[in-house]
Amino acid sequence: MIKEVCEVTIVHEEVVERVQNSMPDLSGMVQIFKALGDQTRLNIAYALTLEEEMCVCDVAAVIGSSVATASHHLRYLREHALAKSHRKGKMIYYFLADNHVHQLIKVAYDHALEGDTHGGD
Repeated sequence: MIKEVCEVTIVHEEVVERVQNSMPDLSGMVQIFKALGDQTRLNIAYALTLEEEMCVCDVAAVIGSSVATASHHLRYLREHALAKSHRKGKMIYYFLADNHVHQLIKVAYDHALEGDTHGGD
């Protein structure tokens, strides 16, 4: 079994400096992962990879919640730039904000499947 820590402490200063100088502000990414870190919102986002757009009532039915709960989660996704909405008559339809969000959901799902088949390695 491999130990999870180095057996000796040697800091590679040039590597550390190079990485520190290249690190951008990741706060926007934190908000994305926070938004998708909720099971219900992730279920909604995944559903929106299967259907290009869905009305609030359909989303509620898919996730097994009230319309108010679905609306709350959809609004949260919209406020964090992960989803967009538009009105068609008396109905509000939601869709993923862009292809990046779609890819992020799909890649995360594929990665989770790989983790299941590779024993989490």
